[in-house]
Amino acid sequence: MRHHPELDLRSSLRAQAGQQLADLDPRSTVGFPGKGKAQAPALTAALAPELSDWQERLYAESRDDDMPSRALLVILQGMDTSGKGGIIRHVFGLVDPQGLALHAFKQPTKEELSHNFLWRIKRALPDRGMIGIFDRSQYEDVLIGRVDQLVSPEVWQQRYLQINRFEADLVAHGVTVMKCFLHISPDEQKKRLLERLDNPEKHWKFSASDVPVRRKWPQYQEAYQDAINQCNTDAAPWYVIPSDRKWYRNWAVARLLLEHLREMRPAWPPAEFDVAAMRLAVEESLPSGA
Repeated sequence: MRHHPELDLRSSLRAQAGQQLADLDPRSTVGFPGKGKAQAPALTAALAPELSDWQERLYAESRDDDMPSRALLVILQGMDTSGKGGIIRHVFGLVDPQGLALHAFKQPTKEELSHNFLWRIKRALPDRGMIGIFDRSQYEDVLIGRVDQLVSPEVWQQRYLQINRFEADLVAHGVTVMKCFLHISPDEQKKRLLERLDNPEKHWKFSASDVPVRRKWPQYQEAYQDAINQCNTDAAPWYVIPSDRKWYRNWAVARLLLEHLREMRPAWPPAEFDVAAMRLAVEESLPSGA
């Protein structure tokens, strides 16, 4: 299996202490090895064979109780149109869907609201050997809960500590957490929303609620800034993905996924039978020519 130590995109995209989202260019293509958009599909597709191999190893590992119990959880957060759905299609479409567990978090139900905010999150965690994908996550409760004043400041401020403890516990129990903030500009969001309105085939993607949420852009950026600052731990760091360029966004998340799987290094489980004996049994299982 080939490795490319010269590129460590995790270091380039990890959120840094004191870093301001307003100072980060959402059109950046940091780390991209090609010359632009034209090369992006091929360079993204080139990651597929190794991604698929590591994913299969992770899944196979889970079939052996003597092997480590591990999973990978990818959290996708970002403003509307930032590309959560595009990543799910273009990045996770590179691997076997049988090894994926996707959960999109919508407005909480009455039952979910009757529990601690992490209750519904815990119920959706990926099983051993799986790559879980959260389209939105526990961070909604320090974003929309804060911006729309659904809870008091004392409540959402306490949630940062609860989230950090929760994620540290996940990591301690074998779940690697990869958190991606899809960073787009307000101008790019406007462009994408108008494209949805101008194309009848994309009307279904548009919601009237997109407009009042867009009007709260500064408040959401402030909430995201605090969530990233407060929950950017070594156990579960945040990665800020420049997302104005869809082609770069997809390549970057695919590359980050590969780097995380490489570090996990899942292994093929050993055979629990005599391989030579089973090979002979297969060869002798039917008469020659049958």
